[in-house]
Amino acid sequence: MSGNGKKRTPLVADKRYPANNAKPQKSAPAKRTASRRKAKPARQQKKRGLIGWILFPFVWTIRLAWAFAWRIGLVTALIIGGFAMYFAAQMPPVDELIDQRARGSVTMTDLTGQVFAWRGDQFGGKITTDTVSPHLKNAVVATEDKRFYRHLGISPRGIASAVRINLREGRGPLSGHGGSTLTQQTAKLLCLGVPFDPEKWESETAYENDCRQGSLWRKAREAVYSLGMEIAYTKDEILTIYLNRAYLGAGARGFEAASQRYFSASSAEVDPAQAAMMAGLLTAPSRFAPTRNLQRAQDRAATVIRLMEEQRYLTADQANDARQNPATLSATARTNIAPFFADWVMSTGPEFFTRDTTEDVVIRTTLDKDIQNAAEEALISVFETEVREGSEAQAAIVVMSADGAIRAMVGGRNLDETGAFNRATQAQRQTGSAFKPFIYAAALDLGMSPYAMVDDTRTCYSARGSREWCPENYDRVFKGPVPLTQALAESRNIPAIIVSEDIGREKVRNVALGFGISGDLAAGPALALGVSESTLLEMTGAFAGILNGGSSVIPYGLTDLRIVGDSDVLMDATGAGISERVISEEAARQLTWMMTKVVQEGTGQRARIDGWQIAGKTGTTNSSRDAWFIAFTGDYVTGVWMGYDDNRPLTKVTGGTLPATIWRETMVRVLDGKTPTQLPVSIPPEPVATGVLQSTGGEVIDEDILNVLDDIFADDPTN
Repeated sequence: MSGNGKKRTPLVADKRYPANNAKPQKSAPAKRTASRRKAKPARQQKKRGLIGWILFPFVWTIRLAWAFAWRIGLVTALIIGGFAMYFAAQMPPVDELIDQRARGSVTMTDLTGQVFAWRGDQFGGKITTDTVSPHLKNAVVATEDKRFYRHLGISPRGIASAVRINLREGRGPLSGHGGSTLTQQTAKLLCLGVPFDPEKWESETAYENDCRQGSLWRKAREAVYSLGMEIAYTKDEILTIYLNRAYLGAGARGFEAASQRYFSASSAEVDPAQAAMMAGLLTAPSRFAPTRNLQRAQDRAATVIRLMEEQRYLTADQANDARQNPATLSATARTNIAPFFADWVMSTGPEFFTRDTTEDVVIRTTLDKDIQNAAEEALISVFETEVREGSEAQAAIVVMSADGAIRAMVGGRNLDETGAFNRATQAQRQTGSAFKPFIYAAALDLGMSPYAMVDDTRTCYSARGSREWCPENYDRVFKGPVPLTQALAESRNIPAIIVSEDIGREKVRNVALGFGISGDLAAGPALALGVSESTLLEMTGAFAGILNGGSSVIPYGLTDLRIVGDSDVLMDATGAGISERVISEEAARQLTWMMTKVVQEGTGQRARIDGWQIAGKTGTTNSSRDAWFIAFTGDYVTGVWMGYDDNRPLTKVTGGTLPATIWRETMVRVLDGKTPTQLPVSIPPEPVATGVLQSTGGEVIDEDILNVLDDIFADDPTN
């Protein structure tokens, strides 16, 4: 092609892309910096291999989960922290949490002022981590939470360990071991700050059971509440609350009450062995209570001692000494004295100061520990030596003074059981011939002489609509005319019926009721044979009325009652003891003399004690279902009953056999070393001549006799 005729400068690439040997042109520094800032290297894509593509979904999922987790965790932590701060702000002062029992306690002392029984929830007084024995503080921490001073209220490691143990033992993850810290246990004792409301819970037991439930939601609330406690209180303050609130068996709330209950010592004085035993109770207070099974409590304490040694709270020498010299119960705690009597005192006292007291009460009672021990030893001795092995027969004993003050009470062979059926106060049983003294009391009060003659001959009674009833004597013998004294001593049935019918059943009934025999008394002539029911306590109290000269007695066990820390007496035994006169004093003295013949030459000879005057009466009911012996010396009235709970007949037992033997074994121990006391008796002069009191027999007019059951008449009650 044609051009302009000028030679054109050719385009050469080396001006754009200099040759390797060409020197680059220098540029200004500022321009070079700008060029570098703009010229970013392109991001290179890393190639994924086969493994990378396989792992990609998992890596992506983990990254996504982590992104969510830390955000959710942060939000959860903020929420938990907020609630913990809320709980912390609501926490009351520590002193208000030391003792928040809904119920109070009852401490009972004997007539000398010595404590012998406790009821309700005992609280021994405030203690702190500074006032208790260091061994006690260390034992609790070593046993319940060895990381207590290092965690923030909850222990993830402890929870994980508990879950692992529960699963390994075949339970649910939250069943059994809970992995709770001491702080969490304290929170549970406080029921997470929810106070007892009697309108919501029917009892404090129901309230505590509700507080102990182990649902997942409850555990979560417990953990948050524990964090709040850690914010509000110091570690020692939390431990102080725990030491005062923990239940340690036998009604003891707090370690001070437990120390006093088991060792009769302050919690500041306990040694390593005693501290270990109490700390061991925390796992299962009722099961490991030393008053229930001392060996089991000592075995558990050995485990606690090992933990204390492993955690260096005890040296090897201290641990060995504690193992070789395990804790034992104090003398008071070792003997569960008079549980039947203590239960009876609780049942007879005012409800607001006994069963439902909100105060801590001290009751001084009439109990004599020596007499109580004598009665228990006598019962054990007779059943071991004179009753066949395996027998289910039961017995009860009551010992009282003439004014009705109860000195001892045994309600059955289960001597150590609290809350058991008390056969001395609760069993209504037919009295048999033990009722006969009230017949003769009525006769003597009307002026009849102990020498009056009564005709012991076969006599029959009939009632409209019933077959004829012809009672017999126990020995199946009729002796003809006999004096009242002999009739009572030999417990003859026919003379008792004749005297009762002659003076009038209503008079006999009034005397029995006046002496304290309650309930419905039989309306027909069988009244004289003791077919009516009574308790051993009532019968013994009625005989006390004879001893004290013919005035009725109200048996009592409470002498006075005070609030702990208050010297004022809130109530005393006013209204109990000797009450209204029932028969004349002369009649009572003559009857006492007649009753001495029962023991000297009659049916109660097994009860004789050399050198002592004893007046008493045997009693055996129809088919030997009940056997009684009640008698008194110048100082004490003692009643004994024996029988089966299901009302089976006894085998070859009458009131004059085993009951009289139990009575004697009891009183030999009670009277040992004492000077014999004379009975208040009056021996009337023998009359020159007397008539003979006879029965007219014939039809019984009283309409109430129609209610007498045929089986009562089938076999006559015996002595």
